[in-house]
Amino acid sequence: MKTKNRHTLFLVQSALIAGIYVAVTYAASPISYGSVQFRISEALTVLPALTPAAIPGLAIGCLISNLGSPLGVIDVICGTVATLLAAVFTRLTRKFLFKRLPLLSLIFPVLFNGIIVGAEIAFFMPEGFSWLAFLTSGASVALGEAGVCYILGLPLYSALNKSGVFKN
Repeated sequence: MKTKNRHTLFLVQSALIAGIYVAVTYAASPISYGSVQFRISEALTVLPALTPAAIPGLAIGCLISNLGSPLGVIDVICGTVATLLAAVFTRLTRKFLFKRLPLLSLIFPVLFNGIIVGAEIAFFMPEGFSWLAFLTSGASVALGEAGVCYILGLPLYSALNKSGVFKN
């Protein structure tokens, strides 16, 4: 494929991933934010295992989605950083497969969101930061993230990998 076409494909894939992330986050808005969250759009965090275009796509999608967060600009920053780090590490570990699935790669969205978003939520508790609030909110975010990544993300990965849609 010509270089120009590859760059165009990369941009289109990134934009589509960002748009789908935003649309799904807002569609499921009540459960997409807060200490107890089940952000369905996070199933897309498996996509860096298939295409590098998912890295900016997920980061931009998260940034735009978090503009609607009740925590405001801090969630835009922290959530985007967590998603960007998770996407990069998912991409770096994509070749570590178990039964043709990137099980290790999906640890990173769980880990980074649990720690970063968990800390963010704990800092904004009405009573102020405490280690118990951090552990509780971090575990809650990580548990929701794990559910989305493994229950929804793995079947998405299998279907897209089988279809060959991201074969560049």
